[in-house]
Amino acid sequence: MSTVEERLKALGLTVPQAAAPVANYVPFVIQGNTIYISGQVSNDASGGIKGKLGGGLSLEQGQAAAQLCGLSLLGQLKAALGDLSRVKRVVKLNGFVNVAPDFDPIPSVINACSDLMVAAFEDAGRHARSAVGVANLPLGFAVEVDGVFEIE
Repeated sequence: MSTVEERLKALGLTVPQAAAPVANYVPFVIQGNTIYISGQVSNDASGGIKGKLGGGLSLEQGQAAAQLCGLSLLGQLKAALGDLSRVKRVVKLNGFVNVAPDFDPIPSVINACSDLMVAAFEDAGRHARSAVGVANLPLGFAVEVDGVFEIE
């Protein structure tokens, strides 16, 4: 059986360093065998993906943004736990998409983050989820996702 990071590497993906909070909050809270990861925006070393879906950004760009959010969630998990093998299950993801008024394939955007979790954690990556379109997101990013994970 391969590890989470080996499975991601086979897909050409790497877990990034955890980003520092940009406001007055902590990046994660561990309560019992549950870890809550604060919202991760579609940011990366190149500046990430900003803008509105249906207002300049395509569905494919939104999916790339959601995948960035998923990778950042994994980065926060790794920073918090030291090892992604401590994740027993992805419990819930909450996805927010910065949308123009007529853009409605919001679930298709957040699917990219969900698909990443299943690729990383296999069956334990299947989760409950919300996918919501919003008028704006922090710093103009295209997507934000937070998560709840069961840990050992």
